[in-house]
Amino acid sequence: MEESVRPTPINKEVVWDKSKILMSKTDPYGVIEYANDAFIEVSGYEEHELVGKPHNIVRHPDMPRVIFKVLWDYLKKGKNIHAIVKNMSSSGRFYWVITDFDVKTNEKGIITNYYGRRRAAPMEIVQRHIEPLYEKLLQIETATGIAASEKYLVGYLEDIGKSYNEFIEDIITDGQPRTDKQPIEKKGFFTKFFGR
Repeated sequence: MEESVRPTPINKEVVWDKSKILMSKTDPYGVIEYANDAFIEVSGYEEHELVGKPHNIVRHPDMPRVIFKVLWDYLKKGKNIHAIVKNMSSSGRFYWVITDFDVKTNEKGIITNYYGRRRAAPMEIVQRHIEPLYEKLLQIETATGIAASEKYLVGYLEDIGKSYNEFIEDIITDGQPRTDKQPIEKKGFFTKFFGR
C-alpha cells in the first residue's frame, strides 16, 4: 500500500466552525475506525483517506513527541485524559484542539477502542501556556532527544504539583495552572467544553 505524502506545514490556521465537536474512534493501536463529518471537514481529508490510517496523519510537526508519549501512557493504562494538541490539515494549515480521550474496554477489561472528542482550544490559553511549553519541549527533543524532553516535562509538572491531565484541566477551567493542589470541579470542565 502506497503511503501518502505529508503536507508541508504553513503558518495559517484552518478556518472552521469552532462550535463543532470533532470526533474520532480508533482501535487500540491508534488506527482510525471512524471520524465524524466535523473531523473530516477540519482535517481536509476525505473519509476514505482517514479510515484505516494511524491518527498521527493529522499530527503537526510543531507537536513535541513527549506529549504523545504521555497520552499513550495514560491511555494504555485505561485512563482517560485531556490534552491540548496542534493538528495539521491536509492543506498544511494548523488547528488547535482541546481533546477529551475516553478508553473503551470489553468485559475482560481489554482495551478495544479509544474515543476522542475535540473542541477548538482557546487561543489565549494556547498562546499563554501551551505554545511556550511545547516549543521548549520540542527544542529539547531536537537537541537531546525525547528522554530529556520527558525529564523537563516531569520537572515542570512537579514544580506546579500537577499531572499533565490536571495541568490541562486547570488552564482550561481557570485560565492558568494552579499550584495549590486543590482539585477542580470536573463537572465545570466537561460541561464547559464538551456539554456533559
